[in-house]
Amino acid sequence: MLREKLISLLTEATEKAQKAGKLPVVALPDVTIERPQNPEHGDYASNLPLRLTRVMGTNPMVIARELVAHLIQSDEIEKTVAAPPGFINFTLKDKWLASQVNEILECGGTYGNKDTGKGAKVQVEFVSVNPTGPLHVGHGRGAVLGSTLANVLAASGYRLEKEYYFNDAGSQVDAFKRSLYVRYLQRLGVEKELPANGYHGFYMVDLANEIIASHGDRFKDMPEDEAIAKVGELGLKHVMDGIKEGLKELRVEYDVWFSEQSLYRNGQYKKVLELLRKNGYIAEKEGATWFASTVLGEDKDNVVIRSDGSPTYFAADIAYHYNKFVERGFDKVINIWGADHQGHVSRLKAVVGALGIDPARLTIIIHQMITLKRGGELVRVSKRTGDIITLQEVMDEVGVDACRYFFLARSANSQMDFDLELARKQSQDNPVYYIQYAHARIASIMRLAQERQISFDDGDVSLLTSPPELTLVRRLLQLPETIEAVTVTLEPHHLAYYAQDLATVFHIFYRDCRVVSGDIAITKARLKLVKAAQIALVKVLNLMSMTAPDKM
Repeated sequence: MLREKLISLLTEATEKAQKAGKLPVVALPDVTIERPQNPEHGDYASNLPLRLTRVMGTNPMVIARELVAHLIQSDEIEKTVAAPPGFINFTLKDKWLASQVNEILECGGTYGNKDTGKGAKVQVEFVSVNPTGPLHVGHGRGAVLGSTLANVLAASGYRLEKEYYFNDAGSQVDAFKRSLYVRYLQRLGVEKELPANGYHGFYMVDLANEIIASHGDRFKDMPEDEAIAKVGELGLKHVMDGIKEGLKELRVEYDVWFSEQSLYRNGQYKKVLELLRKNGYIAEKEGATWFASTVLGEDKDNVVIRSDGSPTYFAADIAYHYNKFVERGFDKVINIWGADHQGHVSRLKAVVGALGIDPARLTIIIHQMITLKRGGELVRVSKRTGDIITLQEVMDEVGVDACRYFFLARSANSQMDFDLELARKQSQDNPVYYIQYAHARIASIMRLAQERQISFDDGDVSLLTSPPELTLVRRLLQLPETIEAVTVTLEPHHLAYYAQDLATVFHIFYRDCRVVSGDIAITKARLKLVKAAQIALVKVLNLMSMTAPDKM
């Protein structure tokens, strides 16, 4: 990319200035290139002079002028300026900008891809909610973050595996089974109280009704433990099937569905405890078995086996991550968790290190809560059940595209308001409508060109010289940089920002530049630009797993 070339040019200019005795010889810091917020400052800028002044003891403007003087000329750069208090600003040549339209057309659907990952094996694990109830909007946010991030990493040269880890063992599953059994009996007219730690949601009544519809009262007179197990397994399967269907509707697909029970069945749980014990990280106290987290700098130790002999979720997490890193050999693991898991991050990092794995290979992204609103009014409960608002209800109300965009519209570490009323609007106030309408306009232009039998393969892009045209090209060139930024920061919300920005610039171009006109040469050049815009817009929508409608 051009940014890398500019970094190389600045590095060479610094070395030349040092060899010429114009600047002190010091080690160079990392050279960075950014896009100025003010377009009047050029297309790219570097603060290298400001960073060098600390080690050179020289005025940053003096450094900036020397670097500009020693920069070699480039086909892409129109001018390079030393700007106060110590920046170097680059402005691109209009002719080079226009030529990039042909480059985008040649790349087609691969435009923006880059081999950053070089085939490294990466797992993204996300959602992973217990199969004890339906998905809610918080799970939807994690699902969209995870699937979008996976799309970007795959486009950046990583070998991706998407995984859902479902907790089909432990105390919560046991409580679910017992609660469902009680609801089952209650629906058959048997008086029985829900357990204190039971699941009280209305969906449990629906589950019980469905089991009765399929199996009648066959479990009513069974021994209780056997009936709980059978009713519970039916319920878990039904919930898990619902989770899979809901995620599929949200356009979230997985490569692996990983069972917690398999960790006990296949021996990973026993293996990691023996390994931690051998390395001195296991302590027995207060009748329980503990991971000695304090040895690794944590504030407290953590229980792995309770006093009743049952393993904790933390114990299962240890075995699971041993399986990920050691047995399956992932180079990097990315977990996407809800806000309620924030307290688990440091202890999991600690235990990964205790297993002899570099904790830097594990990244945990925490996404914050979502507040649902309808206009200015807070939406607290489902209209249908008076209970939790499910992801399915939100998808039914606003559509999948709106769900995916709004879940991505803020950084994961920010709480967000999801305005259901805004998400349904058919106007430019709704960013989803605004972005997709840009594509519909592009499709309309392409249909018109086809109807008039205008072939534009031989279009001369050097005719693209007006500000709206070149501004659109500049935005198209930001797509590879945006993909790279998401790859490095693991922050997919940048795609949502880029899509809206690109749509805005295209709508302005559409307003100011008639594409199909009596001037056939200009028409062909602009059709090439419109096609390039379509490639970029479809690419970013595909990365977000959103549709690109031809008509609206």
